[in-house]
Amino acid sequence: MAANAFDTEITETAEALIGPWRQPRQMLQAQTYDAHASIHDDATAQKLGFKGGTIEGPTHFSQFAPLGERLWGRAWFESGCLSAHYRSVCYEGEEVQAILSKPLPGTSQCQIQMVKRDGTEVLRGTASLGDPSVPTALETRLAELKPLADPVILRDVKVAQTSKRRAVRMAFDQTMGDLYPFSLQQKLAVITEASPYYSSANDSSSNPWRKAIIPMEMLSVLFQYRSKEDPLPAKGPAVGLFADQEIRLIKGPLFVDEEYEVEREVVALSGSRRTESAWMRTRVFDKAGTVVATMLLNMATLKDSYAPYEDEHRRLYGSTAR
Repeated sequence: MAANAFDTEITETAEALIGPWRQPRQMLQAQTYDAHASIHDDATAQKLGFKGGTIEGPTHFSQFAPLGERLWGRAWFESGCLSAHYRSVCYEGEEVQAILSKPLPGTSQCQIQMVKRDGTEVLRGTASLGDPSVPTALETRLAELKPLADPVILRDVKVAQTSKRRAVRMAFDQTMGDLYPFSLQQKLAVITEASPYYSSANDSSSNPWRKAIIPMEMLSVLFQYRSKEDPLPAKGPAVGLFADQEIRLIKGPLFVDEEYEVEREVVALSGSRRTESAWMRTRVFDKAGTVVATMLLNMATLKDSYAPYEDEHRRLYGSTAR
């Protein structure tokens, strides 16, 4: 008999499953890309109008795992999907709560939301199991996107650009590079929802798969681990942030210290008043070449963080950016 996946205290109402208030930890203060600090660094974030270094979006996915498991059981770890639009940033010390609205009878997709104590919405989207036969939150967003007009930072990036396949692996004590300057072991010491399924000391009595599985928030780290080896031809230096993210397990879970291959494809380009966005779909393959998981990620680059943005817009398009 496997141990309980989580001992998280869940409040159940007729309409929803609600997790406890948690204070996620910020672990990316030392993150670098483009040879400069990122939005998770206090000084860099403050220059761009944020209070301080922001908590990385997928950190919040951990708080939904006990809710998905309560609803769907072991299958959640094998074919669960979280699809989220990040709506406001979260800082270390702030408390957040995960809410999962129960699906309608006979359906396998439902709404999710994360809120702060003051009611601010951190993210909203969908959770689903298997192929829910209706579009996820981000599939719906993708279908409604307006194409990127007057690109400056992303002017050389093209839809359908695809990276080489790269081998990736995550061991317990492996630091995951400049983008993720910490190890799985360090993350598990502070993760908001601990589980025996994530532990190195697993045996058949505590884990149905008999080996440690990678938490969903750390799948984002695994999938991005070698992304710097195939950078997009974007202009920089500039600061980006995750604006939308979907992680879908197809033939999960994914295991610690097992080798996978990933490839990334640009599937859309979009923009807003403040950002230019590249939407990337990552496909993850096991040793047999089977797709075991996918990630859809909107990396939004802040126009204000690219120093020559206005000058280059004027040169390219003959007008000031609006």
